[in-house]
Amino acid sequence: MFSGCSSLRSIDLSSFNNTNVNNMRCMFFECSSLKSIDLSSFNTTNSNNMSSMLCGSSSLLSIDLSSFNNTYVNNMRCMFYGCSSLNSIDLSSFNNTNVNNMICMFSGCSSLKSIDLSSFNTTYVNNMRCMFSGCSSLKSIDLSSFNTTYVNNMRCMFHGGFSLEKRNVKIGKYGK
Repeated sequence: MFSGCSSLRSIDLSSFNNTNVNNMRCMFFECSSLKSIDLSSFNTTNSNNMSSMLCGSSSLLSIDLSSFNNTYVNNMRCMFYGCSSLNSIDLSSFNNTNVNNMICMFSGCSSLKSIDLSSFNTTYVNNMRCMFSGCSSLKSIDLSSFNTTYVNNMRCMFHGGFSLEKRNVKIGKYGK
């Protein structure tokens, strides 16, 4: 919808009705001048695909997605990929129950210092390849709720010269 709007700096979506939208893939892809966006009025109840939704939004500083209902989403591939200025993200209410693809989800978020994923349900995720690759400023991450029983690819999951302190990494239930 707004893919490739590289000059877009702000947008008012407060009266935007997306109730019946099921695919948000690449919605704000390469919106490289977008510094902030208010998605609090977004109705994501029927969405099943959020892959590359904010991919390449390299000027985005913070985002609050606490109002998102991700009950039916199965694909979050590259959702925040390349959001290199992002330093704050609220995913506290994310419901990842049906997600199976998290490839490169936060890859390239080089300004992100900490991220709380303690509420993430990763029970059915099968691919986490490069999920945090290039998150070079990341110092703290809570993965205590992660269940990686069905994950078959974690290649390069933390690749990219982290500032991560080992004692802050907790991984929940894991597979064989």
